[in-house]
This record gives sequence, structure tokens and C-alpha cells, in this order.
Amino acid sequence: MKDTLRILANEVVECTLCPRLVAHRRKMARVKRRAYRDWEYWGKPVPPFGDPRAGLLVVGLAPAAHGGNRTGRMFTGDRSGDFLYRALYETGFASQPTSRSRDDGLALTGAYITAAVRCAPPDNKPSPREFQRCRPFLERELDLLKNLRVVVALGKLAFDAYLGILRDRGTIRTRSAFAFGHDVAYEIPGSPVLVGSYHPSQQNTSTGKLTAEMLRAVFERARAILQE
Repeated sequence: MKDTLRILANEVVECTLCPRLVAHRRKMARVKRRAYRDWEYWGKPVPPFGDPRAGLLVVGLAPAAHGGNRTGRMFTGDRSGDFLYRALYETGFASQPTSRSRDDGLALTGAYITAAVRCAPPDNKPSPREFQRCRPFLERELDLLKNLRVVVALGKLAFDAYLGILRDRGTIRTRSAFAFGHDVAYEIPGSPVLVGSYHPSQQNTSTGKLTAEMLRAVFERARAILQE
């Protein structure tokens, strides 16, 4: 399974299916942000990472232009990641509370992190077609991660992307039966428990819509489910 996940991650990195996203991620890697002008940006699709035996899958929306698109690792090098990894560390899923680069020693235990879209999109808004083109990667991860018992979807777009897979597989009848909400959980027969969470975007965290305590509560719930 570990080797198969590695092969899949390599396929993610090589993907060029979405011309708009390819152009944007490469442009961001070339132009850079002033604070990171000494960095050699990753500038490619960002692969998933984590524990192949994970019971918890964290699904984000897409890499940030100067976060994951710069560092080459999901939720690494931006404020969203600062919030996320602190919560994962405090609930025993991450080895350290910060993530600065893909070689900083961070390891996940019992958790795997992925996204609905693997390239940084303009204005953080992937198109419906881009979601669709990227979806097979998430579908394959769901099949390969055999021990999953909880899926935490960060934000409504990731929440809906995951439910769309379940609907098209016949696991659920419709997405409309599952209203998105923070720390709202759904038991779905034949699938992991789905937990919604506000996305740890700067917009949410700077306004207080999402606090560190609120995000930690989501992963405390995930930990409790895994320990049942």
C-alpha cells in the first residue's frame, strides 16, 4: 500500500491536465512573493502525505500559491498550515506543531492529508471542470487508505467534493441530505464518519469565525471516534 500511494503521489506531481492551473502555479513560482524571493518554489501539483495506515483523512481545498505551491507539501508554509498542524499536534496526529518546509522533519501518525484540487488556483477558486479532473486522485486515495474511519473536510467545497464521490458511487443518494457545518459529524453506512470544519484560511481565523479551540475540537472528535 505504501508503494502504491507513493506511485499515486508521483502521478499527482506530473499532472498537467488543467491548463489554467498549470499556467497559474508556474507564474506564481516565477514571480514569487517578496518575502520568499530567495526560495526555489515547488511550482507543481502538490502531492498528499502522511501515514499509509491512517484512520483519519484530512481533505483541504487546494494548495496556496505561496504556501504549498512554494514548499511542495500540503498546508506547509502558510497561516492555514500554522492553524492546522497545531491542532493536529495537540491531538496526537502530528509530531510537531509547525510546518515550514517539506524536509523539516514533520511526521503524521494515524493521519493523511490531501486536497480536492492539487494545484494552486487563481483567487483560490478552482473551476467545476478542474475539480472534476482532479477527482480521480482523491478517489484512488480513498480506495488505497484501507484503515480510514474518519474524514475531516476543511471547508464546504472540500466537503461537497467528497460527498460527490460518495453520491456517484451509490453510497449516498444525494448531497443535499448533508448540511455543511463546523464540527458537524455524519455517520454514513459503509464509509468513514464525515466531519465538517471551517477551513483554517486567514479570512476565517483573523475574523474569529474559526478559533484554535474550535479546530482542535474537530480533531478531538476524530480522535474519540478512532478510539471507540
